[in-house]
Amino acid sequence: MSGDPLHNWQKRSKDKQKVLKAFLAKADKKKVLKQLPALHDEAFEKIDCLQCAACCKNYSPRFKTPDVKRISKHLGMKESTFIETYLRVDEDGDFVVKSSPCPFLGTDNACSVYDVRPSDCARFPYT
Repeated sequence: MSGDPLHNWQKRSKDKQKVLKAFLAKADKKKVLKQLPALHDEAFEKIDCLQCAACCKNYSPRFKTPDVKRISKHLGMKESTFIETYLRVDEDGDFVVKSSPCPFLGTDNACSVYDVRPSDCARFPYT
C-alpha cells in the first residue's frame, strides 16, 4: 500500500508544504504558470479515480440547466422528476445531489451517467 500515491498523502503534503511555499515565493511566476499543465497531467496520470472516488463520495457537483436536461433525457425522466428525485437547492442557489455518495456512483466506483455527467464532473479535477 505504500506504493499507492494516495497513501498517507495528508502527512506527506504537510511535511513538504513549507519547502514548496518557499520555493514558489522565489520562483518566476511566468515559468511556474507555463509548467502547470504538464505538472497537472503528470500528477493525474498517477491517480485512478476508480480506485478512489472520494470526490463522488463526499462532494456534489453543481447541476446546471443543460446538465439536468441532458441527464434526465439520458435516464428517460422528465426534468422535474429528475430534480425531485435526485437534487436539492444548496445555500448558493445551485442544484446539487440530495445525498452522499452521489446517487450515480456505482459500487465499483464507476459513474452510471459518465457519458452525460454534469459539466463540473467533466472538468474535474480543478487545478
